[in-house]
Amino acid sequence: RHGRIAIAFTPDEEIGEGTKHFDVKQFGADYAYTVDGGELGELEYENFNAAAAVIKVHGLNVHPGEAKNKMLNAIRVAAEFDSLLPERERPEYTEGYEGFCHLMKIGGNVEEAVLEYIIRDHDREKFEAKKENMKRIAALLNEKYKLFLDEAVSLSIRDQYFNMREKIEPDNLFLIENARKAMTELGITPKISPIRGGTDGANLSFMGVPCPNLCAGGHNFHGKYEYVCVESMIKIYELLLKLSCLKPEL
Repeated sequence: RHGRIAIAFTPDEEIGEGTKHFDVKQFGADYAYTVDGGELGELEYENFNAAAAVIKVHGLNVHPGEAKNKMLNAIRVAAEFDSLLPERERPEYTEGYEGFCHLMKIGGNVEEAVLEYIIRDHDREKFEAKKENMKRIAALLNEKYKLFLDEAVSLSIRDQYFNMREKIEPDNLFLIENARKAMTELGITPKISPIRGGTDGANLSFMGVPCPNLCAGGHNFHGKYEYVCVESMIKIYELLLKLSCLKPEL
């Protein structure tokens, strides 16, 4: 036997918009789980703090044959901005709780260039420090090139989501213990680790519905070899049934 069960499907999770129009009151649940993890047994209640940054670089274009002391090449200034970020704080050098600034896209010409980054860190202070460092670099380059333009570099940063751990510990850890208990009873080995990404559960947790993340049976996400294991999906179906019959708190 179980109480009322609420189920929702959220679109656009990968771009951080999955809960933008989510009606928590209509959903009517005090607690929830997202089913958005990886291999069987994954159980997560920590995720990155996340932001997106866009840097626009303005240059001055003149004939290259007459460019000395006149041209400001926006492409080169954009490359300089990226070079001033800590080299070891890139995705390809980080793991576990280590955060990063990831250059997602760069393009432009002599007169204008644009860089797009995502900023990630589990630690809120380190997350804020990464954003402040970007602001510092933008100010540094504006000072360096002020003889060419009043503002060669403009920066905008938008927060996307925060680490749900703030909303799970300590009052809602029973959600983790319930999931661990249900997995163990089904012969699934729980694997608790921080998410090196995010889920809609992060935003839902800050909207008043504490929402850890369960495995979904997927592997090799965001690549051409991504797949989901059917046998794992069946086991996760059994896990959800088991969870629905547990008391809300241990």
